[in-house]
Amino acid sequence: MSASANPERFGFLHIDLNSFFASVEQQLHPEYRNRPLAVVPTKADTTCCIAASYEAKALGIKTGTQVGEAKRICPEIVLIEGDHADYAKYSKAISDTVELVCPVAHNPSIDEMVCQLMGREQEPPRARRIALDIKQAIYKNVGEALRCSIGMAPNRYLAKIASDMQKPDGLIGLLPSQLPRAIAHLELRDLPGVGARTEVRLNAKGIHTMPQLLALDRAGMHKLWNSVWGDRLYHWLRGEETGDDGAPVSSGIQKSLGHSHVMAPEFRTDEGAWAVANKLLHKAAMRLRMEKFYAGSLAVTIRFALTKEQAARMKSRQHFSGLKHAGWGLEARFRECQDTLSLLEVMRQLWRQRPQGEEFRRPFFVGVTLRELTPESEHQAELFSDPNNRPQLSATMDKLNLKYGHTTLHFAGMLPARESAPTRIAFTQIPVQYGVDYM
Repeated sequence: MSASANPERFGFLHIDLNSFFASVEQQLHPEYRNRPLAVVPTKADTTCCIAASYEAKALGIKTGTQVGEAKRICPEIVLIEGDHADYAKYSKAISDTVELVCPVAHNPSIDEMVCQLMGREQEPPRARRIALDIKQAIYKNVGEALRCSIGMAPNRYLAKIASDMQKPDGLIGLLPSQLPRAIAHLELRDLPGVGARTEVRLNAKGIHTMPQLLALDRAGMHKLWNSVWGDRLYHWLRGEETGDDGAPVSSGIQKSLGHSHVMAPEFRTDEGAWAVANKLLHKAAMRLRMEKFYAGSLAVTIRFALTKEQAARMKSRQHFSGLKHAGWGLEARFRECQDTLSLLEVMRQLWRQRPQGEEFRRPFFVGVTLRELTPESEHQAELFSDPNNRPQLSATMDKLNLKYGHTTLHFAGMLPARESAPTRIAFTQIPVQYGVDYM
């Protein structure tokens, strides 16, 4: 694993689609090109921008900027409610286009692709030619408003870092002979896996800059992270490989699935929140069956908006939208099942135990999560069949919903929220198409 043994080659290309959601909207709507644009979950001033075009970013509007603040900065900003289906389709189209140039080894998220280079492809001039061909193919075959930054490096971890070093439309290569000095100017937060909490933890241990981090030997890195992650990071940052090339280590077992939603103002009542919770459970239960799992646990989470006076006298937190809020959650375990009606009965029991009082009259967020997942192949069938035929009822609902849309047939509780809580735009999970809809 010696750096001197590493040839001057690139093992991986990391393709990062620039301002992807906003760029898709500009591709779909040519009239919005070269204009400040933000993708939002709803057009309420209290929500936050999910994505911003580079024209908006130049004004200081970015992901997480409150919509009201974005409108103050740029009154003429174009606000578009995002459509996950469009983004999933474009993501697949781009991935298919990249495949025409170089096989895609991994899709870390909806706006990222990774290619592993083989043989002479790893030679810097050839790798650069492949990267340029990928850019041209996306421009020509998918859309002229869609741009990407590509990072080239000996391992996947460094390739991702390189893809963020020049935006938009960048192309950066990090060779072993340039490392680690080529990344010494970066911030700690520029490292994948180092978020705000990790940065605070590193600062507490005396590490505030990249040069300080890079000065540690392998034993020091192991001690800093108190795990093998530190050893891996030591080698990755020097252009070496550890066998997993920076890929996250997965157990291969899915542990949960669910949906959550920040509700529009008209649903911020007990009745509205219950209807939205029904919609979220309806989607989660359908996904549970499509992905061939049974669930043995269901959790409900509600967040309640507080007035300044209420927030001052009780424990509260601040939502990214700026709302001060109190949270509540409860989980129930049960004999594993996958039909919607049984899960709905469990959720109703949990819902009855939600807190009461003046501070809990303004719900604005609801989440429903199914846990304790068991693959269908490992599920122990009941000795006696369900006399109410609940599994058959769910199967019939799925058949119609797959053909005509997943809200075609549903239980009455979700009727007021039938059109609300659409599938959320996913950064780290690519929406899957079930029938005519994406979820």
